[in-house]
Amino acid sequence: MIPPAFEYASPASVEEAISLLQQHDDAKLIAGGHSLLPLMKLRFASPAMLVDLKNVPGLSGVQSGNGSGLTIGARTRHVELQQGDYGLLTDAAKLIADQQVRNRGTIGGSCAHGDPASDLPTVMLTMDATFTVQGPNGERQIPAAEMWQDYLTTAVGDDEVLTSVHVPSYDGYGHAYLKFTRRAEDWAMVAVAALVKVDAGTITDARVGLTHMAQVPLRAKAVEQELTGKPASAEYIAVAAEKAAEGTDPPGDLNATPDYKRHLAQVMVRRAVAQAAGL
Repeated sequence: MIPPAFEYASPASVEEAISLLQQHDDAKLIAGGHSLLPLMKLRFASPAMLVDLKNVPGLSGVQSGNGSGLTIGARTRHVELQQGDYGLLTDAAKLIADQQVRNRGTIGGSCAHGDPASDLPTVMLTMDATFTVQGPNGERQIPAAEMWQDYLTTAVGDDEVLTSVHVPSYDGYGHAYLKFTRRAEDWAMVAVAALVKVDAGTITDARVGLTHMAQVPLRAKAVEQELTGKPASAEYIAVAAEKAAEGTDPPGDLNATPDYKRHLAQVMVRRAVAQAAGL
């Protein structure tokens, strides 16, 4: 399908992009375009102007912080995480849609779009990432726990540009990202991100994130609390996984009912935690 008519601008700096957003009430930023363009073609979105970030310098690449984690430019493409050695980030990037999407889609675009079925928002929440955005009043940081507010709604302002995301280091943690789809390379019916630290056979820290179990990505807090301090065994993990659906509100759709998704969450959490714990 053909999208509605729109104006197009390609600024050369973040400041110019912000100025364009201020000047036009119905302008949208675009980077890879794999989230916004399909909505425009289906006439679910009809921005009056697209502000393309392709010529803005300094928004791409992954930088290591010497043990303090990674800083990822917002225009960094999924394929860079896929081909790297970034633990949970790489696990998830390998499962994002198909290779064409991974070659063009961007980390910042996925996170700022805020689709609850996309993979990276859940990973960023699980890893307690921090987003840096720049607007008319300068830069500010948004913790991942405050980033996603509702369906397709984030804490990024209409006149702000997401420039980077900082992800803390989880050296010593096992990791896994498991995704259940109706078809290969499809959106997740349910997916689970898991980070688990095991010391002397005991789980000393567990982080579990849920994809597509509400209007926003979620942490499975009840599972995390149940796991912490317990032996890293299949039995204890199975007991904890029974709490995976607590506090969730999965949407029903053509693929699955809410109850089926709750069941899937329990199964997927058990598998993901076990894999992250090295079992």
